[in-house]
Amino acid sequence: MAGSKSSYEYEELLACARGELFGAGNAQLPYPPMLMFDRITEISETGGAFDKGFIRAEFDIKPDLWFFACHFIGNPIMPGCLGLDAMWQLTGFYLGWLGEPGKGMALSTGEVKFKGMVTPSVKKVEYGVDFKRVMRGRLVLGIADGWLKADGEPIYAATDLKVGLSKQSAVS
Repeated sequence: MAGSKSSYEYEELLACARGELFGAGNAQLPYPPMLMFDRITEISETGGAFDKGFIRAEFDIKPDLWFFACHFIGNPIMPGCLGLDAMWQLTGFYLGWLGEPGKGMALSTGEVKFKGMVTPSVKKVEYGVDFKRVMRGRLVLGIADGWLKADGEPIYAATDLKVGLSKQSAVS
């Protein structure tokens, strides 16, 4: 079972993006360049800030990443929405890791605060998502708080990240 692993390398994340890790019709990560982390360093059904489980991941920052060239010219920074999306990606991965069926979708977040920026001089971004609750019904719903650190400095915080898994296929 996928949930027995406590960490994942890049190739395994790509397998998840292709729909191979949790099975067809279940949680997937986006494929690069939208995959916003290189590895999941730790995942657990217990522990974290609320003792309801957590996930941690890392992203190696390289000056030639696609978003630096276009956001903003002369002042390259990683868009804050990409850091937030990474937290949603991790929340959905966690639900799939738990063995819950369905395709993931970001639903909402409570409050988001930015205290700094990810620039080309940053070497590593760390993400953390701490679960408050996992609801298992017609829709599986994960509710969590998340954070982003740039070279060890906390710069993003998000409360009440909500990701659902739906057994229905997406509408085109």
